[in-house]
Amino acid sequence: MAIFGSKKNTEKKAPAKKAAAKKEAAPKAAASEKKAAAVEVKDVLVRPRVTEKAANLTSQNVYTFDIRMDATKREVAAAVAKLYKVTPIKVTVVNTPAKRVRMRSKRGFGKTTASRKAYVFLKQGEQITFS
Repeated sequence: MAIFGSKKNTEKKAPAKKAAAKKEAAPKAAASEKKAAAVEVKDVLVRPRVTEKAANLTSQNVYTFDIRMDATKREVAAAVAKLYKVTPIKVTVVNTPAKRVRMRSKRGFGKTTASRKAYVFLKQGEQITFS
């Protein structure tokens, strides 16, 4: 019955697997931290969103930015803190869907692009000036 192996070999392998699993878990966590640190400010924030609504929200310490489609709230907060040297309290992200619009020059319909925007709430007394 050599097909199934012996009991001596299985006893030695079991503790080795647990130790290997612990060693693998640490590099995965470190890799995700490096990946988050590798994302640059330019890649996260596309532009400040300059609209009438966004201008009215600045009086309440809320600033609006267009962001990348795959950006997270933590990445946005880190990018705003690094670029403008302020401390964000809260970040809210809103997905704006693509809409069907009528073409003026051609017959038929087209589509606007889907986008994503972030509302960044700042600490009282801090502000961002867009030049």
